[in-house]
Amino acid sequence: AEKEEREFYGGRAPDKWIDDLRALDTGPDKPFLEEAPALIVVLAQRHGETREERHYYVNESVGIATGFLLAALHHAGLATLTHTPSPMGFLAEVLERPDRERPYLLIPVGYAHPECEVPDITRKPLEEILVRR
Repeated sequence: AEKEEREFYGGRAPDKWIDDLRALDTGPDKPFLEEAPALIVVLAQRHGETREERHYYVNESVGIATGFLLAALHHAGLATLTHTPSPMGFLAEVLERPDRERPYLLIPVGYAHPECEVPDITRKPLEEILVRR
């Protein structure tokens, strides 16, 4: 994952992307991938055994299921972080997954590091996002 990240930060990522991430103090090094006691790889199955066995709404279904998984892990007192190295095809190769499955998300899981800092991200006020009719 870090190899892909180094290539991404080293030239594949647009300058705007790098500028936007600067406030989060993130870069190609991802020590949490080695320090987390568990890594969950979420895979999306695009179709069944044959391409004719098409699966519909894959991204939506996997996204919703992943949200429930993250909520359950947090409810259990665990810390998580969603990570999407770009590209993620290497995960399918490492895990020897069939072609019909593609990596969707990598989730390091464990107890929060004592020195963990969460970025100060403010939410938009409700009045700015709620539409009443």
